[in-house]
Amino acid sequence: MENEKLKKLIEKRSALDAAIQLEKNKENERKRKDDTRRKILAGSAVLDEAAKHPKFKEELYSLLERFLKRNDERALFGLSVAQGAETKKPETEVKPEEKK
Repeated sequence: MENEKLKKLIEKRSALDAAIQLEKNKENERKRKDDTRRKILAGSAVLDEAAKHPKFKEELYSLLERFLKRNDERALFGLSVAQGAETKKPETEVKPEEKK
């Protein structure tokens, strides 16, 4: 009798552990999506500002020159790439659009 009760409690605990893990995974996924969205919005704001203000654009590209290390990322901004290194070519080149 005791073994049956213990078995049911262990099964309930296992089900709860699985439900807890599922909720943790959902929360982590939501946080990653929110972080990605923040980065996209911040990047859009910065690129828009750079298109309007040449001095800011110059400072931004100076920062990107120091910050970006991978050739495929550097190529997205038209920055120089290391000779002889493999560069993953982007499908379309993305550059800040000039506002009229």
